[in-house]
Amino acid sequence: MADVNAIAASVESLKQHFEQHNYICSDQIATAVYLAFHLNKPILIEGPPGVGKTELAKTTAEMFALPMIRLQCYEGLDEAKAIYEWKYGKQLLYTQVLKEALDEVLDGAKGFTQSVKRLHEFGDIFFSEEFLEPRPLMKALQEDDGCVLLIDEIDKSDHEFESMLLEILSDFQISIPEIGTIKANKEPPMVFLTSNNTREISDALKRRCLHLYIPFPDIDLEQRIIHARVPEVPEELRRQMVEFIHELRGLDLKKVPAISETIDWARTLLLLHTESLEPKLVKDTLNVILKFQEDIENVEAELTSITNKIRK
Repeated sequence: MADVNAIAASVESLKQHFEQHNYICSDQIATAVYLAFHLNKPILIEGPPGVGKTELAKTTAEMFALPMIRLQCYEGLDEAKAIYEWKYGKQLLYTQVLKEALDEVLDGAKGFTQSVKRLHEFGDIFFSEEFLEPRPLMKALQEDDGCVLLIDEIDKSDHEFESMLLEILSDFQISIPEIGTIKANKEPPMVFLTSNNTREISDALKRRCLHLYIPFPDIDLEQRIIHARVPEVPEELRRQMVEFIHELRGLDLKKVPAISETIDWARTLLLLHTESLEPKLVKDTLNVILKFQEDIENVEAELTSITNKIRK
């Protein structure tokens, strides 16, 4: 079991432990996690796709040796998929059992009122925790020793779903009409919400969270990230490929390469025993870092000039 308090003793300690788990982060990221841990506040992480938002939650769970529960958001996500739903099959089975034992249940009941009262007692049983099927948000509250709860790509969900989240984000609890309020067991979860900024997040949700924006890293930081994730890549090749990626990010592309794609490209170049970026090799592997044919064709037209520039 990780000594969580020792790991989160300071911002610098957190930053060092992130690096030990191959997540190279800025002071700003380490500070946000430090505050989230000590203030029991969720973090809303915004930024372009592929800059390490989801990976931050995964690494935090690994670093603190906590289970990670992930809720992937999408349009139409509702409480039955996110919070809980009733075990209708089990309720139906118990209804059949009750029907068969109806005479026994009502045995000794005097009059209609008393009979209804006895049946009502059984009805309450059907809407108890025993018949609940917990989904990710409720599961996170039920972890005795805490967990990392990742609510991924919140901007893909509906505004109505955001409203459902407000109670759990502010009080770490969920209200179920048939049962009442279910609170976090011993330790509340560490909550990470990610957004790719495809739509505006509501003020109500933002008020309940710390805010962290992760941009694309500068050249030095991205080289450190590649060195941590693919240490076998030679230093000069690492410099060239990162500078090439940054040149691409300055072009008018439908989708610029993310850090995850830089890492994939580093592994690709390593697999191909590359020592230096040559125009033909880059052309043959552009599909690793660019996901639209239009972008590939636009970059191919600039390929020689870009590779000559970064090899100087």
